[in-house]
Amino acid sequence: MKTVWYYFFKILLKSSLFFMTKKIIVNGKENIPKKGAVLFMVNHPNGLLDPLIVTTNNPRTNYFLTRAASFKKPLVRWFLNSLNLIAIYRIRDGVSQLNKNKGVFEKCFNLLNNHKALMIFPEGSHDKRRSVRRLSKGFTRIVFGAIERNPKLQIQIIPVGITYQNSSTYPFKVSLNYGTPILANDFYKPNLTHSDITRIKDAISDQLKVLSVHIPLNENYEKRVEKLNSANVDFTKVDEVNSMIKSKIIIAKEREANFVKFLRPIVLLNSLIPWLLWKYVKNKITEFEFISTFKFGVGSLTVIPFFLVNSYIICNLFTLQSSIIYFACSILILIIYSKFHSTPAR
Repeated sequence: MKTVWYYFFKILLKSSLFFMTKKIIVNGKENIPKKGAVLFMVNHPNGLLDPLIVTTNNPRTNYFLTRAASFKKPLVRWFLNSLNLIAIYRIRDGVSQLNKNKGVFEKCFNLLNNHKALMIFPEGSHDKRRSVRRLSKGFTRIVFGAIERNPKLQIQIIPVGITYQNSSTYPFKVSLNYGTPILANDFYKPNLTHSDITRIKDAISDQLKVLSVHIPLNENYEKRVEKLNSANVDFTKVDEVNSMIKSKIIIAKEREANFVKFLRPIVLLNSLIPWLLWKYVKNKITEFEFISTFKFGVGSLTVIPFFLVNSYIICNLFTLQSSIIYFACSILILIIYSKFHSTPAR
């Protein structure tokens, strides 16, 4: 039953993302093993949208490590657990809470030993800056602990890079790149040293810096971002942009013509209540990286139901045929706007 619920929700999310995004470009899917223990290591620029995008474009059933703060309310905890999310505790949750991570690690060991797929965001937090940050070493405790318990267990680590053209706008465009599998067993030793842990972290980090747009976080970071934005580069063309960053030669692009701009007032008017609700919610958001997450959540829960309510009203005021025409046109306009709207770099 849990598997049916998981895949039902996965289809629901994928459908919602279809309307929310201009395009999701997926590369390297062939690198994902069909069977066996897998640890997906993903960079983290955009709140809860990151795991949603990876999961809906991944053939494996995934389990996720998520910050414990999201599990405070009982109903929310039940819902997140039903979708394979596992609470992980951090120092900011209280030093006394860290002991609970022993049980979390035990669960991860068992999942990998049963050849499941686990997803981790090794940077430890989200950050909209276009840079791969230092990886925490918590994941090494998981993979090496699992191997220590079962030396015959083979664990493949797959780095996953996410890059958004503009993470805070609607519709947004995103690139998702799966890297080359790294066999964790090749880095395992009975008595691990700091250099052994550094080696596996570097191997993963090096791939993430290729799989996503990586601008080094130094004194020149803001200037480089400004130049790339001014040049109207397409950040979802990861290889091309990373090449510009390394060579310091930025090739300006002409901004795409926005042929569907005229549809914006129609889309807003036809989604007036969801749009007003979103404006209210937006004022409550304190972290920039969660803007897209809440925008996606509000849109997914309200837009289509709002169309259905309008269709019902039209059906009662006029005819069933007119309500069907209204609903079909509303969906069509939404698709045209989301798929052909020009998304600026930012």
